[in-house]
Amino acid sequence: MPKLRVIGKDGQQLGVLTLPDALSRAREADSDLVLVAPGAQPPVAKIMDFGKYRYEIQKKERESKKKQKKTELKQMKFRPKIDDNDYQTKLKHIRRFIEEGHLVRVTIMFRGREMAFTEKGLEILNQVIADTAHFAKCVSKPKLEGRDMHMSLSPMSEEEMRRLEKQEKGKVEIEG
Repeated sequence: MPKLRVIGKDGQQLGVLTLPDALSRAREADSDLVLVAPGAQPPVAKIMDFGKYRYEIQKKERESKKKQKKTELKQMKFRPKIDDNDYQTKLKHIRRFIEEGHLVRVTIMFRGREMAFTEKGLEILNQVIADTAHFAKCVSKPKLEGRDMHMSLSPMSEEEMRRLEKQEKGKVEIEG
């Protein structure tokens, strides 16, 4: 006859009982006998309302899903002949995406003869890296693939932000 360590409805231990005894105690309490730790020696069962138990587990799963961060890949496209105002606008969008916690792929699109001036695209990407250095880190360096040059930026962790702020404060104190 299999034996179970049984825990009562109010959380107190009822001891090690046989399966029929545990089931009869659960019926007396007008509840279910739920196996909560099958790997233990002896296995642990609890007298409780199974519907309520399932509801609590589902509620915990929903809460943990809410806490998980969903990161999306956002893309910002530039051209080699971008004007300064357009550049600043796109930089604001990149900043917003990064602050929302998204990964951002920055792409320079080359058309026709622009392929002969890929260094202009590299300059723009390096400028983006410099302009976003205080809130984003470059995950992948600029690469040329076909007619596009791209790189990826991701949000900085809290620790990296603090470290960067300390470095900047140190520079200001030395200069001042």
